[in-house]
Amino acid sequence: MLYDSDIWLHDLDTIIKVIPDLDKLEKKSILITGASGLVCSAIADVLIRLNETYNTDVHIYLAGRSETRMRKRYGKYLENEFVHFLFFDAEIGLKICADDRFDYIIYGASYSSPQMIIEKPVQTMMGNIIGLKSSLDHIKQHCAGRLLFISSSEIYGKKEKDEPYKEGEYGFIDLLNSRNSYSIAKRAAETLCVSYYDEYGVDSVIVRPGHVYGPTASRSDNHVSSVWAYAAANSEDIVMKSNGAQIRSYCYCLDCASAILTVLLKGESVHAYNISNPNSVISIKEMAELMTASAGVSLIQEEATETERKIFNPMSNSSLDSSSLQALGWRGMFDAKTGFTHTIEILKSL
Repeated sequence: MLYDSDIWLHDLDTIIKVIPDLDKLEKKSILITGASGLVCSAIADVLIRLNETYNTDVHIYLAGRSETRMRKRYGKYLENEFVHFLFFDAEIGLKICADDRFDYIIYGASYSSPQMIIEKPVQTMMGNIIGLKSSLDHIKQHCAGRLLFISSSEIYGKKEKDEPYKEGEYGFIDLLNSRNSYSIAKRAAETLCVSYYDEYGVDSVIVRPGHVYGPTASRSDNHVSSVWAYAAANSEDIVMKSNGAQIRSYCYCLDCASAILTVLLKGESVHAYNISNPNSVISIKEMAELMTASAGVSLIQEEATETERKIFNPMSNSSLDSSSLQALGWRGMFDAKTGFTHTIEILKSL
């Protein structure tokens, strides 16, 4: 398990020390949807470690469709009095007892794997709308709490310039391409958050992560960063099926988790914040080279098949400007070299 890795525990301790205003979470309750996923499980691990180290008594509700999967991910911690499993299906919505009140909801339930988006575009859209609406309704009914919605850099679409995207800059997205069900759903969900605030006063904030990676990714995750990390950890060569020139804002999962918690606690209502570590804005090829150097394997280039090309992110440069996030006091702790090296070393130990 991840908790058996000294590197992972050290990285958690590093992150906890730099997140501003964490003391505000003491004795609070936080519901996390999508809690077995790459990003949200990293958030949960930060909170679990916070409880272990500082006795903050944060009640963590891990919401998902499979208790078995959640127990496999969190092990003994699901027996902890401060960690709870809650069934949640994003396509159905939040069905909980009326007495269940949360100080914070982090909404991260969504298909994000390119292959799943291609195979299940309808479910991709509904998971970002129905589940989110039910969560906003829960806060509305109880007249309390704040929701953080995890959006995506894919909402920006294509634009002419190659400069990093700032919040408020939007490019073209083809509405008649089901591969864009993810980006369109995220756009609609952001507007839903703003609409609930304007009509009902429901407090929410939005984050737009770039390309998040780390040892919290499952073996079935087919994001290229996850596929390559597992290959490198298994001492297998990395196969790149493009020229690798595409620029991405890569972000170690714990830097992403710390950014999300920072925005949750300090972000301005119904504002969106890009999540990007300025020290990790690199090309796909540069990412591959960092991994091959770390693992001592080779980089092989092959032509992509037509099927493989269909799942590619069409954005040539999806780098993000994170000035607004940094103004809240956030800073990334893991540059690309450190983050990818730690990811591979942790995966090797599992």
